[in-house]
Amino acid sequence: MAQAHKKSSEQEVSFPLTRNVWKNVDAFYRFSRAYTIIGSIVGPTSVSLLPLVSFDDLSPAFFAGLLQVMIPIILVNVYVVGINQVYDVDIDKVNKPNLPIASGEYSMETGKAIVSAFGLLSIITAFMSQSPPVIYCLLVCFFFGTAYSIDVPLLRWKKNTYLAAISIVIVRAFTIQLAVYYHIQKYVLGRPVLFPRSLAFAIFCMSLIVTVIALVKDLPDVDGDRDFGMQTPTIILGKKRVFWLSITILLIAYGSAVVIGASSSLLLSKLVTVTGHCILASILWFRALSVDLDSNKSTLSFYMFVWKLFYAEYLLIPFVR
Repeated sequence: MAQAHKKSSEQEVSFPLTRNVWKNVDAFYRFSRAYTIIGSIVGPTSVSLLPLVSFDDLSPAFFAGLLQVMIPIILVNVYVVGINQVYDVDIDKVNKPNLPIASGEYSMETGKAIVSAFGLLSIITAFMSQSPPVIYCLLVCFFFGTAYSIDVPLLRWKKNTYLAAISIVIVRAFTIQLAVYYHIQKYVLGRPVLFPRSLAFAIFCMSLIVTVIALVKDLPDVDGDRDFGMQTPTIILGKKRVFWLSITILLIAYGSAVVIGASSSLLLSKLVTVTGHCILASILWFRALSVDLDSNKSTLSFYMFVWKLFYAEYLLIPFVR
């Protein structure tokens, strides 16, 4: 009996402890907007493969170099999404009430502490790499991420349709691609910096996809954005126009990718890029037909679907040669 009672008491202690751990993990998962972190892992990994010319390049030095650039990007990613929640808490209470600060799971002090810690760590790890492309990438991401959200004169760029889109495109489509390629090519592999066809394609295609992310991210948030005077493309143009404009841009990206892939002299590159982008275009079209623009749940689901297209594109980019 005594042993049974002891075992029961241990379970009573361990279960609440386990629940608290998972509760904290879940809160940070939502705070860090994990789907953006996946993009900050998949993107640098994909672009880091572009400078490779043989399997011998996949050395321990290569993987160490990849971590040198990836870790600061992930850390600054958490800083950027975190500072957005700090300054958007009132809007998030309407649009995204499940986020930790908006829901009250995190106090404002806790949110600011996390943001400050990750911002500082991102800067420290970038300078520890001693790689100019990594440092410049971090500084650009830090600046645009701060300017996008912080509510001070001349900033808070998310309130301006064009500045908001430009901020996202500069960071996701240009800065990360160029910095990762330059870092791996020169400071890891020790080769002269070139501007290959695959890198040009990565910048072009991701510019279009990231533009779409910038457009569709506001589709589920129109109520809160309107209440707080945000002039997003959805409020200016309407959901239907923004939605179909986004579909058109993505189809242009995939059509261009098919043409570029078909012009490759390598059979594997031609097969993968043409077939892969035709499949993505078909999936996109059928998915678009099922979206209910009057449902925030449906538009949010479509927004997350576009992020999946973002990941999928990075799987195809290394095959463009």
